[in-house]
Amino acid sequence: MLAPLTPIDWKRRAVKYYPEKIAVIDEDKQFTYKEFGNRTDQLSIALHTSGVKPQEHVAVMLPNTHYMLEAFYGIVQLGAVIVPLNFRLSAKDLEYIIRHSDAKTLIVDAEFGKLIEDIQDKLPIERYIVVPVDGHESAINGTDYEAFISQVPEDAVLPSVEIDENSMLSLNYTSGTTSNPKGVMQTHRTNYMNAANFLHHLEVKFDDVYLHTLPMFHTNGWGGVWAITAAGATHVCLRKVDPPLVLDLFEQHGISVLCGAPTVVNMLVNEPKAKSLQLSRKLRMATAGSPPAAALIAKAQNILGLNMMHVYGLTETSPFILYCEWKNEFDSKSLEEQATIKARQGIELAFNGETKVVNQEDGKEVAWNGKELGEIITRGNVVMKGYYKDPEKTAEAIKDGWFYTGDLAVTHPDGFIEIQDRIKDMIISGGENISSTEIEGVLYKHPDILEVAVIAVPDEKWGEVPKAIVVLRPGADITEQQLLDYTRDQMSRFKVPKSVEFVESLPKTATGKLQKFQLREMYWNAGKKVN
Repeated sequence: MLAPLTPIDWKRRAVKYYPEKIAVIDEDKQFTYKEFGNRTDQLSIALHTSGVKPQEHVAVMLPNTHYMLEAFYGIVQLGAVIVPLNFRLSAKDLEYIIRHSDAKTLIVDAEFGKLIEDIQDKLPIERYIVVPVDGHESAINGTDYEAFISQVPEDAVLPSVEIDENSMLSLNYTSGTTSNPKGVMQTHRTNYMNAANFLHHLEVKFDDVYLHTLPMFHTNGWGGVWAITAAGATHVCLRKVDPPLVLDLFEQHGISVLCGAPTVVNMLVNEPKAKSLQLSRKLRMATAGSPPAAALIAKAQNILGLNMMHVYGLTETSPFILYCEWKNEFDSKSLEEQATIKARQGIELAFNGETKVVNQEDGKEVAWNGKELGEIITRGNVVMKGYYKDPEKTAEAIKDGWFYTGDLAVTHPDGFIEIQDRIKDMIISGGENISSTEIEGVLYKHPDILEVAVIAVPDEKWGEVPKAIVVLRPGADITEQQLLDYTRDQMSRFKVPKSVEFVESLPKTATGKLQKFQLREMYWNAGKKVN
């Protein structure tokens, strides 16, 4: 009989073969795989005893702590569905998601209790389980987490659950932009195959130490919550991304692997301590969320010796579908040329299925010439079941078995795919397509620029034109005209921003992904949107 593909089986294996290996480090606490396995089993039994049934939805609102890891395994091995919540959302968005998800149980960190308290009377939650946090009192009428799991007798047996690999494992909500967030239904199989990609392409081994810089609520930590356990490696939890602390943890625990958005890398390379860091191991990192600028990749290599692997995907694809595979012939290229290559999204991963770029008009695959623009589409082992309770949006996104990403890209002669822009971020000025990411890539090379976002703004003559919104490095002194002149020297005249605005910070999601729609809303009235 075939066994179902489920990442839960990896925990069983790790407990069986590596019982005394350190599984999880969380500040001053450490758990072996045997201890971690016992705690997750206790959580499963306690949830089962309280009435949680297979395929029932359990919401969790936790930072990157051992409690969050326990929740993933404890909920999912029960056959229930985990609903990871982004604790940085507004109370309004959280209320919508919790109600829409049909969750009856909520495990919440006391630090975020106030958000829930404000909307508690509007929620359909029947069971609240609260993780205590020093310095944070919560008025939520719920059960203390440790008390909840410690009530389980030592001789209690984990309930036997038959898991269908195509049943839902998690319900992950996308970031809402101009509409409500959508619930993405991911299965045991899609999570398993994505984590297999994580294992294979990041070359995760038994002795690796993984730092959870990426929020675990974001597409299940890109698969890191499963893949690290599969290898019997060590999870290091990180409640909040604080650059000096992250660099300290690099040294203290011999971190070897991490994931995160380019903005996280940007913070680390600009931390003064980075240049004097004494690392005992080489670092490798998967980065995604937005294409990293070539200049940033070069800095990461120079300052941290960081081997960055650019990956690409979406919540709807578990998330990985492309990675920038490194070829031996690239080694002879200059550092800047190597960084430019690494900024590409790349080729299909080993276990996800087929991905290609197609012409938006006739649906045919674009020529492999690095010039013809089309939309990235994909099908295979990591694509979602659909959007929860939204068959209309599902039908719009998945056509004839293919998921349409909404990302515009070209395919280079070697098959490497490179995103030019999101469909909604492409600037169409006087009939010419202008890539906002191309302009950002040029501006990121300027030594005075810390962060930049390029958006379309209305223009009476051209319809819309590019505008650069820039965060300068501390102490930088440069004018708008100087930046425009700098850009004009490096790209076609029609692509040069028509204006530059200096700001103190840019709006981002919890994973550090730029939220350009917030910037666009400042310049476009309610009745007119870009493209």
